[in-house]
Amino acid sequence: MYFCALMKFVLKVILGFIALSVLWVLVLKVVPVYYTPLMLKRSIENAGDKSFHTRHKWVPLDKISGNMGKAVISSEDNLFAQHNGFDIKAIHTAIDEHKRGRRLRGASTISQQTAKNVFTFGSDTWFRKGVEVYFTFLIEKIWGKKRIMEVYLNVIECGKGIYGVEAASRQFFGKPAEKLTRSEACLIAVCLPNPLKMHPDRPSAYVLRRQAAILSLSYKVGYPDWL
Repeated sequence: MYFCALMKFVLKVILGFIALSVLWVLVLKVVPVYYTPLMLKRSIENAGDKSFHTRHKWVPLDKISGNMGKAVISSEDNLFAQHNGFDIKAIHTAIDEHKRGRRLRGASTISQQTAKNVFTFGSDTWFRKGVEVYFTFLIEKIWGKKRIMEVYLNVIECGKGIYGVEAASRQFFGKPAEKLTRSEACLIAVCLPNPLKMHPDRPSAYVLRRQAAILSLSYKVGYPDWL
């Protein structure tokens, strides 16, 4: 009797979570994402730093240069337009390299990174990964690629307290994101994997090498028609 009651309670909790999470994703399909768990986390981490403040401005995708979307696809996720949220080949390659003794590298798609930024605190745990996978599936089905890209470019961490490419473009290049050149967009994209240590306005030799590689690749990768 007790076991049956417990199972009913667990089932209600699971169904409630699914219903609320789907509703959450549906709302964010049309409502701008003004604040994320990562922004809160960074604010707490820098609570004692009086110079720290959050810089973020949501802009629609048509107010962001197409160069920026192309740059992140070239840099982060070449198969963005083709996959269903997960690059299985990249995941298998990363696992195989790790088995051969190499450092475990990331294989996250833009969809996964969007889910991670919007719906989790980004902690390095299997639970967070599971939540990320679940929400990646939802946003792929409910949002679609264009909305995923719009949200990604608006919430991604681009520097200390800097979120989204509009804030990054104004901070690093003194212009709105819709004015970004291909070269500038590639500099921002190169720094996204480590935005607290790499700076688009003060590029290291490594950043400049990566920028050149992405610029070259950007002419060869396939992009969605809306970019």
